[in-house]
Order: sequence, then structure tokens, then C-alpha cells
Amino acid sequence: QVQLVESGGGSVQAGGSLRLSCTTSGYTYSINCMGWFRQGSGKEREGIIVVYTGGSAPYYADSVKGRFTISQDKNTVYLQMNSLKPEDTAIYYCAAVRRGGYSCGPAAANFIYWGQGTQVTVSS
Repeated sequence: QVQLVESGGGSVQAGGSLRLSCTTSGYTYSINCMGWFRQGSGKEREGIIVVYTGGSAPYYADSVKGRFTISQDKNTVYLQMNSLKPEDTAIYYCAAVRRGGYSCGPAAANFIYWGQGTQVTVSS
């Protein structure tokens, strides 16, 4: 089992920045793939950043490329969000561990473990 806890969400004006944290615990050695997803009201869950822990470059969705970055310090994974836009408003989730037979890609079905989510609201 892997536990994920997100924090750092909040409200910010357009153009501002936020940093989300995802703290991992449990069988963290089993984490072969991690991702950040978001789900806006009435929308499907969107994979925005996915990283294979084997060392390949992270995947960034076009909607966040150049504005969001992922980093890690020990058992915490960070999502730095800059130049935020109202359309970035969503619940943000971190996810970990690629499901057997699936790729390390930006599809929610590919991941086994999920955090509880943290709300990000960007006002214009």
C-alpha cells in the first residue's frame, strides 16, 4: 500500500503561483510512476504531469507546459504552478504506481493509488 496526501491548494488571482505538495508513505519503494491530475467541475480527470521514476523526461500536458513543473525531495513530490489562469481551477490529485499492464502515461486508469485531492481556485 502507498498513501498519498496532497496539500497547498487555495485561492489565487490570475497570474499568481501556488505550490502543491504530495507526501508519500507506505511502500514507497514500489512507486514506479507518479502523476499529477486535475478535475474541473463537470470535466473528466486530466493528467497534466506524469513522470516515470526510471529516469525518462516527464510528460507535460500542453495546457500546463511552460507554466507547471514537477520536483521531488525525498518522499514529497511538488507541483509548482506559475502564471495561473482561471481555467486551471480544479481539484488537483497526485497519483502513484503504474497498474500492471498499463503504461506510465496521463490516463487515470493507469494508476493504482490516489490522494484525496486539493482545491485550486484561480480568479480573474
